[in-house]
Amino acid sequence: MKLIIAIIQPNRLEAVKEALNEVEVVRLTVMDCQGFGRQKGQTEVYRGRELTVNLLRKVQLQIAVNEAFVEPTINAIIKGGRTGEKGEIGDGKIFVLPLDDCIRIRTGERGSEAI
Repeated sequence: MKLIIAIIQPNRLEAVKEALNEVEVVRLTVMDCQGFGRQKGQTEVYRGRELTVNLLRKVQLQIAVNEAFVEPTINAIIKGGRTGEKGEIGDGKIFVLPLDDCIRIRTGERGSEAI
């Protein structure tokens, strides 16, 4: 089992959800978050003053999958999250972590059956 954490642009969320649905990954958690990397924020003019906003809004997805779904999930996130043909700086990152255990609270099932 693996925990896949993806940080993507908020406007790409629906495309990523559609791509995940195509590979039959239908369970995910979505959280709003902020951060910056190579983009280093944005400069905006507000009431005549220039402001630098160095934390940009992003969306974090957490998806627990069995081994067979790891690569299809990653490929679906890339497909839905990439801007244009080759992508752009700020499209996001995907992290894959080992997942020791998973427990379904309702039934007490553990491991891959709980996912």
